[in-house]
Amino acid sequence: MAREAAEALAAPVDGLSSQAGASGAPAPPTARTAARTPDRASLTALSAPRYPQTRRDSLIEHHFGEDLADPYRWLEDDVRASPEVAGWVAQQNAASAAYLAQLPGRDALRERIRSLFAYERFSLPRKAGGRYFYTRNSGLQNQSVLHVRDGLAGEGRVLVDPNAWTAQAGEGLRTLDAWVPSRGGRLLAFTQQRDGSDWRTIRLVDVATGRMLADRLEWANDTAIGWVGDAGFLYARYPEPAAGEAYRAPVYDKAIWFHRVGTPQSADVQVFATPDHRDWNHRVSVSSDGRWAVIISSASTLPRRAVRVIPLTRGRENWQALPIAPAMTDDWRFIEGIGDRLWFITSAGAVHYRLVRVDLDRAGRFAIREVIGEKIDTLDGGRIVGNRLILSYLQRGASYAVVTDLNGRPKRAITVDAIGAASGFGGRPGDPETFYQFSSFNQPPSIFRLDMRTGRAAPFAVPHLSFNPDDYVVEQRSFPSKDGTRVPMYVVRKRSLAAANAAAPTLLYGYGGFDVALTPGYSAVRMAWLEAGGVFALANIRGGGEFGRAWYDAGRLANKQNSFDDFIAAGEYLLREGIAREGGLAIQGGSNGGMLVAAVINQRSDLFAAANPDVGVMDMLRFDRFTTGRFWVDDYGSPAREADWRVLRAYSPYHNIRERAQYPAILVTTADTDDRVVPAHSFKYVAALQAADLGPRPRLLRVEAQAGHGPGKPVDKVIASGADVLAFLAKWTGLSLE
Repeated sequence: MAREAAEALAAPVDGLSSQAGASGAPAPPTARTAARTPDRASLTALSAPRYPQTRRDSLIEHHFGEDLADPYRWLEDDVRASPEVAGWVAQQNAASAAYLAQLPGRDALRERIRSLFAYERFSLPRKAGGRYFYTRNSGLQNQSVLHVRDGLAGEGRVLVDPNAWTAQAGEGLRTLDAWVPSRGGRLLAFTQQRDGSDWRTIRLVDVATGRMLADRLEWANDTAIGWVGDAGFLYARYPEPAAGEAYRAPVYDKAIWFHRVGTPQSADVQVFATPDHRDWNHRVSVSSDGRWAVIISSASTLPRRAVRVIPLTRGRENWQALPIAPAMTDDWRFIEGIGDRLWFITSAGAVHYRLVRVDLDRAGRFAIREVIGEKIDTLDGGRIVGNRLILSYLQRGASYAVVTDLNGRPKRAITVDAIGAASGFGGRPGDPETFYQFSSFNQPPSIFRLDMRTGRAAPFAVPHLSFNPDDYVVEQRSFPSKDGTRVPMYVVRKRSLAAANAAAPTLLYGYGGFDVALTPGYSAVRMAWLEAGGVFALANIRGGGEFGRAWYDAGRLANKQNSFDDFIAAGEYLLREGIAREGGLAIQGGSNGGMLVAAVINQRSDLFAAANPDVGVMDMLRFDRFTTGRFWVDDYGSPAREADWRVLRAYSPYHNIRERAQYPAILVTTADTDDRVVPAHSFKYVAALQAADLGPRPRLLRVEAQAGHGPGKPVDKVIASGADVLAFLAKWTGLSLE
């Protein structure tokens, strides 16, 4: 799970300089009394939803001295394999569709979101040989199209158009995921995602002709592609799952394989595996000069990783892996390699991370040398481009980038005079240039080319917009949590709304887990909310990675309640400061953030008018039994250990719904092919919500077909689901869409 919700919400972090806004003073009484509480009669004018009948079993299990009912366990069956579950989902979708169709302004909102998507956008270019590879979307294409041009000034041509892929039997909806050109730019490997799941199929294309090669590699999952020259590449995959278990059962025995171009997958050579640790995860990277393969292994989402390297210049028959950091005691992130020197970011001896260099010799001996020591700000990422290091640091939930020489001596800072995120900075040693993008809540990504010799940046691709970003103001504030801890939060709204100090319907977003730092990023769906006069707030609560390891540790395991307290305090602050309208606060979060939203609804149902828990982990006592859920035990704890079980039992959304409390309007969203957080979590949670006496507001389930945890969703699905969710939240917070 880890970083996926942050990636869905905001641009990835590689560098940023921000100007944080000062905390605002409380709104004067006149502003507060002028804020109109939504008319309850108008809010309940819609026809009430008719919930389907849900079978309730008498299953009771005994855990650590407590009898625990699980009446909806049957909803854990795979929706693709169980006619009963599939029928129940169809009935739920019919009920929610009928209700959502009544929402005022929904159709107009959908068209506005569509128009906000209708701008040309590009990915960051990648250079291989003399060619530049990038994706382009004309605006409303369901998937971006992969292009290539010969030279920076060359004419771009289509290389892979996923919109032209036709559905084939058993393959479902295929979308373009990752793509990596070979070092010389002659070939390109790309991964296809099926129905939004985490499974990937690797395909190859000849760049000169655009011809698809016959090579087809199945059952890749969470894999990088490391080219070894132009002849083949390294990748990671699992064994083929048992029939009917691909989207539900736990996965084991991941290994690193070498594929030689032009051969069948059955001829691939296993390079690295850990049969004594079947549950370990492995990823592989290859240094830009092709001399070293770097294998990073992990046992959970906790930032503790092992590092092994394989020399690629001594023949590929041996594939001997040399241990650099064999014990999973610290975090290690590979940056780049030049010759027999490899650069890493590590937490070894540095809770805020430091940059080290591993010097190797031909006998397999090595020495680890510090290049840049630990600072107050957290070192979050880095690249080597040309003969320079580009490093990004986290500061107060934002980020900034600096350029140093290869020995760590500062050369320049990369600054952006706005609150936003600059990301990318791809390239290789020796390259004269790098590309990066800047994005913020009110600014879609603009791409810039940075000359590494002069330090000058020039626009490469700047979108033409249907709105003026200057009409919106982005502030960074902070508020006290329950225990007095100061928590940062971004607040975004129309400039006129901020100037008038007027309260408005507000959408609060949070995540707070897995060491993920949420940073500013653009969303066309969110912009439609802002255009309608709503406020958007993003709280950087504990459990995330905004302030390094201590901030992360303060929101995991037995400290998880801090994440909930922070999010509740964020809502209270927005109301107290007159930013959110009384009775007009909605909350939203995905994945771990979906669990966050559901947990705080149980704890403070009175605080919120509406909620959208998306693809959430709702049964905290069984999450480790599905797909990759076992990797999350270092964040959540293990349900098999009594001490952890009692913590989980205390906040598990499915198990803590409060009968006869007045709950907000709730729209739960998930997808039928989500194999990261299986949809059974949402199914069971909604069944329990609908069975409880929680007041008159609706508790609905919307299940997206042929979609997964979020990445890879086609534009038309994003538009449709975005309109449904925002129209629902707008109705119950009093935001007018007409």
